[in-house]
Order: sequence, then C-alpha cells, then structure tokens
Amino acid sequence: MRLDGFGIFVKDMATMVHFYKDVLGFEIKEDENTSNVYLEKDGTLFLLYGRTDFEKMTKRSYEYINSINGHYEIALSVENYAEVDTAYETVISKGATSILEPTTEPWGQRTCYVADPEGNLIEIGSFNP
Repeated sequence: MRLDGFGIFVKDMATMVHFYKDVLGFEIKEDENTSNVYLEKDGTLFLLYGRTDFEKMTKRSYEYINSINGHYEIALSVENYAEVDTAYETVISKGATSILEPTTEPWGQRTCYVADPEGNLIEIGSFNP
C-alpha cells in the first residue's frame, strides 16, 4: 500500500471548500457542489466528504466534535521562519482561527497553528531559520 491522500468528513461543504481553496491555496479538482470534493496540494490528494453522504453510504451514524478538536493535524511547511509568520498573518486575515501564534520551539522548528471553520487543526512550520 502507498499513501495516496487523505480526507476529512465535513458538515458544511461550501464553507470548507472555500477555506481550503481560497485561504490555504489547495487546488480544486472538480465541481465544488458535489457531496465529495477532491482538492490537491503539492501533489497530495485531499478529499472533503459530506458527513451525511458518508453515513448513507456506510449505513451508520457517527459522532462529530463541533468545536476545535485535537484528533489530528494537517501539517504544511514553508521555506523559512519568516514565511511561517507571513503565512500565519495571511491565513488569519482570510478567516482562519488562531490556535497558536508563531513560536520557535526548543527542537528548532518555528511553528504556528490555526483551525479551519469546523475546528480541524492546521500547522504551518519550518525548520529553516
């Protein structure tokens, strides 16, 4: 097996497509008015799948957190420390929720965290001063 991509189950498809496309710069691969939307970032497939559609398909119901959640993170890297700060300011100005302002960690990474509109964590970081 090889990793082809990853996905998240979303409540509000239009809001989430807008966020990942317009705020984070993911490229949309199809009509955004479908129940599942494929996006791509740097060659990695990213799927947004409607929660209710997935539940219908699997004939099960699931529980979802309705606020900031710590189940996983999406990690994005930038070239250097200054770009961490710039990227953070840019995505915050476009509507991302601040979780952790840019900080340089003891292990040498400059990192920050934001959340998407449904509370999923996104890290932006670099190990290059």
